[in-house]
Amino acid sequence: MSKVAAIDCGTNSIRLLVVDNGREIVREMEIVKLGEGVDTNKSFAPAAVERTLKALRKFKGIIDAHGIEKVRFCATSATRDAENREIFIGPVTEILGVAPEVIAGSEEARLSFLGATLDMRADSAPFLVVDIGGGSTEFVLGSQEVEAAISVDIGCVRMTERHFNQDPPSSSEIEEARADINRAIDSAAGVVAITSSKTLIAVAGTATTVAAAALNLPRYERERIHGARISAERTLEISAWLLSLTQQERSALGYMHPGRVDVIAAGALVLAEVMKRSGAKEFVASEKDILDGIVATLR
Repeated sequence: MSKVAAIDCGTNSIRLLVVDNGREIVREMEIVKLGEGVDTNKSFAPAAVERTLKALRKFKGIIDAHGIEKVRFCATSATRDAENREIFIGPVTEILGVAPEVIAGSEEARLSFLGATLDMRADSAPFLVVDIGGGSTEFVLGSQEVEAAISVDIGCVRMTERHFNQDPPSSSEIEEARADINRAIDSAAGVVAITSSKTLIAVAGTATTVAAAALNLPRYERERIHGARISAERTLEISAWLLSLTQQERSALGYMHPGRVDVIAAGALVLAEVMKRSGAKEFVASEKDILDGIVATLR
């Protein structure tokens, strides 16, 4: 493998992974909220685009400093939904020198599965990989390869914007969100046999933050979170607790990224409902995800 870089541009964050001959040398994340308002307006807000381009310029400096030979930029849920995506795609191409790929939900699912299962033992298969993003959640079932996958629109940003107006959310808001989430899980279960896996792997910021909470970490520790096994009972406890806190109270948690404070409660609710519906006794938290899957395609 040569020097390669992967960029994952989602609804809430944009992330960079730089790898040199198989060795990770840079992993960066910026919370930019590119998808702010997209669920309602079906278009990007210029301010959200500018925040994202500012982060991308920073990433371009890192890429240039490391002499990267190959770059792949994948844009997901928010960019798929935005009808004015050209105001983003053009400037990205100009800054990066590489056209962004607006990938379909099926490709997002495949890449997430590829990344999430890199460190998993074969005897832990079949795997159900659940990737809770800002705009969508992917359900992917497979062993060595993807056997079934679907992307549904129940990301943490989308659920927050759609349902949560009070701080903390009211019981009626939570129940409305729960019903919305379960309708989407019904759709997912029609395509992916979500109760048939041996191991449920949860990736992305919602799952790793819930894991940090479940482990009672004083600060975010990637090494302790990766591979942690969190019981379904503990997941439901953490979800209910996060939903009960105000944003100010969540912001005081040492492991909480500032950009997740306003959306983590909705994300945790999605994860809790997935755990209930899948019947899994635990989930494995993975710090490897779509970014690692993108890198794997650049070999």
